[in-house]
Amino acid sequence: MGEFWPVPDALSYLSGSWRAERVVRDLAGGDEGRFRGTVVFGPWEDGGLLQRESGDFTWRGVTRPAERTLRFLPGPDGTADVRFADGRPFHDLDLRAGRYVADHPCSADLYRGEFTVRDAGHWRVVWRVRGPAKDLELVTDHVRVE
Repeated sequence: MGEFWPVPDALSYLSGSWRAERVVRDLAGGDEGRFRGTVVFGPWEDGGLLQRESGDFTWRGVTRPAERTLRFLPGPDGTADVRFADGRPFHDLDLRAGRYVADHPCSADLYRGEFTVRDAGHWRVVWRVRGPAKDLELVTDHVRVE
């Protein structure tokens, strides 16, 4: 794996618009889907960011609109506290080394996300989801929109 690009302040880095492409693999069943769209990190209360993701998701030959919203709140020393739209905790995010692994237990499933920053305009997150009924990998590449 190549070098990581350290980010002293996660919120400053993420702020703005990104193109996103995600590949979703069901490792148990062999199905593969794709999301293509945009992710906008805009101003939110208390110095945080509101992440709005929207685009099209294709699964088993059917394409549908897809969207989600997350809140990114300022954490200590340039880190972020990531929350679901309703305010429930999701995970911490610390990009100061250019790479971060976050865990989110959800019922019987465990979501493990690996965030890597390549440079000022490219970052990736790989979520691995394991549980009694899930064995998924979601790989999302982000490219800054100028």
